[in-house]
Amino acid sequence: MTHVRHLPARAGVRAPWPTWADPDVVRAYRATGVSEPWQHQATAADAAWSGRHTVLATSTGSGKSLAFWLPALTAARGAVASGTLDPGRIESVARRATTLYLCPTKALAAGQLAALDTLLGAAALRDVRVATCDGDTALDERRWVQEHADLVLTNPDFLHFALLPQHRRWARLLGSLRYVVVDECHAFRGVFGAHVGLVLRRLRRVARSYGASPVFLLASATTADPAASAARLVGVDPDDVVAVTDDASPAGRKTFVLWQPPPLPGADAPWTDLLPDEDPWATPVAPPAGAARPDGGGPPAPDDAWAVADDAWHAPASGTLPPVGPGPDAPGAAGSGPLGTGERVVADAHDGPRRTATAEIADLLTDLVVAGARTLAFTRSRRAAESVASATRDHLRDVDPDLARAVSAYRGGYLPEERRALERAIRTGELRALATTNALELGIDISGLDAVLVAGWPGTRVSLWQQAGRAGRAGADGLVALVAREDPLDTFLVHHPESIFEAPVEATVFDPANPYVLAPHLCAAAAELPLRAEELDAFGPSTSELLAELVERGALRRRPSGWYWTHAEPATRLTDLRGTGGDPVRVVESATGRLLGTVDAASADATVHDGAVYVHQGATFVVDELHLDDGVALVTRRDVDYGTWARWVTSTEIVSVDEEVPWGPLTWGFGAVDVTTQVLGYQRKRIPDLQVLGSSELDLPARTLRTTAAWWTAPAAVVEAAGVSVEDLPGALHAAEHASIGLLPLLATCDRWDLGGLSTALHADTGEATVFVHDAYPGGAGFAEHGFRTATTWLRATRDAVAACPCPTGCPACVQSPKCGNANNPLDKAAAVRLLDAVLAHAPETPPAA
Repeated sequence: MTHVRHLPARAGVRAPWPTWADPDVVRAYRATGVSEPWQHQATAADAAWSGRHTVLATSTGSGKSLAFWLPALTAARGAVASGTLDPGRIESVARRATTLYLCPTKALAAGQLAALDTLLGAAALRDVRVATCDGDTALDERRWVQEHADLVLTNPDFLHFALLPQHRRWARLLGSLRYVVVDECHAFRGVFGAHVGLVLRRLRRVARSYGASPVFLLASATTADPAASAARLVGVDPDDVVAVTDDASPAGRKTFVLWQPPPLPGADAPWTDLLPDEDPWATPVAPPAGAARPDGGGPPAPDDAWAVADDAWHAPASGTLPPVGPGPDAPGAAGSGPLGTGERVVADAHDGPRRTATAEIADLLTDLVVAGARTLAFTRSRRAAESVASATRDHLRDVDPDLARAVSAYRGGYLPEERRALERAIRTGELRALATTNALELGIDISGLDAVLVAGWPGTRVSLWQQAGRAGRAGADGLVALVAREDPLDTFLVHHPESIFEAPVEATVFDPANPYVLAPHLCAAAAELPLRAEELDAFGPSTSELLAELVERGALRRRPSGWYWTHAEPATRLTDLRGTGGDPVRVVESATGRLLGTVDAASADATVHDGAVYVHQGATFVVDELHLDDGVALVTRRDVDYGTWARWVTSTEIVSVDEEVPWGPLTWGFGAVDVTTQVLGYQRKRIPDLQVLGSSELDLPARTLRTTAAWWTAPAAVVEAAGVSVEDLPGALHAAEHASIGLLPLLATCDRWDLGGLSTALHADTGEATVFVHDAYPGGAGFAEHGFRTATTWLRATRDAVAACPCPTGCPACVQSPKCGNANNPLDKAAAVRLLDAVLAHAPETPPAA
């Protein structure tokens, strides 16, 4: 235990029910235990009822849903009531007000549907029709929703691929659209956030064509500047958004513990109590020529096992660079750093291995369950969730077999009905603990928990406080423990609590005006309704120029009346909102044909290859065959005492040098690159001691991402001038790459997950030491290009940020990355500063020409 912080309790502040609220809806809330709303709920609901776009950004468990359902249900029932005054008179016929609810995941929509059913059932309100509708909804059910539903719960993907392209079938809903609810809107960040923002602009446009002007109600975690983020997402002026941020709900006293697992008793000691750590999905092999260390990204799905994002740097609202590093009067600035007193050096450094966070979490979870605490344990991967649940059950069997049955895993890839059953079981107390991925970070209604364990830094403070908010919900006291993984970033944070408790939460960063993202949405909008000149401002200032380019390329056709999509294929196929890389692979039991779950297409090669061990709710299955063309992995139930770890190699190849600028002896380049990853084989390791039992080769296709990258080279003369030895060069390049990726969001409006990078001491295409930063999307997204065009500013800001940071050897604020594929190793901060100085000595006065 490295630090304990006690967060004080907070008393709740009630407000009277609004006078406009439907009495029957109020009666329903009272019947479910809500005597009066909290002040923030009433304030947000009043703003929404008065026709103001509203964002409610308060803590987890603060009851944000009441703020949007109260006006939505009142509006729906108001139209019903007006139609019953005199049903025989035509002037009494009114359109029923409709509401569209959007959220990042189907699980959230299902949870809201269950809550609404409970609420309406409490007062026997049967005149409001609520339904979910998404890609899994049968056609006959979809037709009923189109014709009858008052409240439709769905997701942005369904809007993009189905509702908007077929808007005439949804004319009733769109013509009566009073509210659009966007739940968990902080999850819409980076390129995914830009896509969702453009879908919402298309929705407003189509609704306007049916005579509707809906009010947008957004619910968010506590983030920086929620009004600006909400306005950018919806496409309105920030002054038109009411932000409600004062949380009036009660909160119990919370004890927050930072925990570092103990050292192992000796380097040669048997790891008898250890589980596989959450990181080793794969054991890399030595790369061939041209291969490089990956730090690739890509947007995470909401329940993705690795859904983390960097939090060190964020784009300022003004678009200019802020001062970098602490000022001379900043706490800890003097007398710290490499030449100072070592004030910020982590105390009691330990060179030997420590217990894994996974094993430590399993022990802590066992103790909490035995003590009667209801607990969530958040892990960084699906594999870790299964491992923690399995180890905890094993520990509990020695105490009480009944307790072992009260622990389960919860993760993406389970069938929807399994996840709903687990959610019900933890709510009712049938289960005492769940080991979960960040799938439970979003607002699924699970209250009354006593404790939350977090295995490893989740990537952002927003995510950390979302997870921590699950403990002590409904005003009860709670315990939170952040357990460090054996990673320099985690080690730094648990020894520097001010980096967690005193630092502000991050802003939500995305750019709907990004032309790479905007272009396909302009095509989709034109396919829905011809684009008119007077509508272009809603899509951003560069829309006219982009439309001209689309016309020149033949994507759109220009007519005096506007821009038209004239192709037979749907325009929505031009883009994928989430960039998931294909449909999930289904995991099917060979003997019975039973569908066990799904695996993301991008991770299927490494997790469900032939011979892989697949763990589902503690039961082990061995993969017989992986059929990539059919998207099916066939498995057989088998008890085994080992796990499987894939071996893969990643390489990068420059496909084309579109632009090149010399900086004296070195070169800046921009162009197309192929980032190729291939799983070559796997090892079988005995559990729990991880002894290698054998290895096998695999014949799987290479996966190639063609994207755009900016890169700079460092010839031997520059490296020598920097005083960087051959041994130190990989760490210097690696640190410079991390810092470059962290700084690019200052110049290009993006999220760190929108970027990838790699560095190598000798690249086959350049013949020199090279650092690449690439867009993590097929075809590119414009971020690396922006970095290339501001290369001097970008690299100088990178150098200054690293040099100004007072830490001695590197920390999350300078060279450590929460998404590093190499566990932040090797990193050499001092050598990186010297190398960047040597590179910048050759920089031109102006950045590369546009």
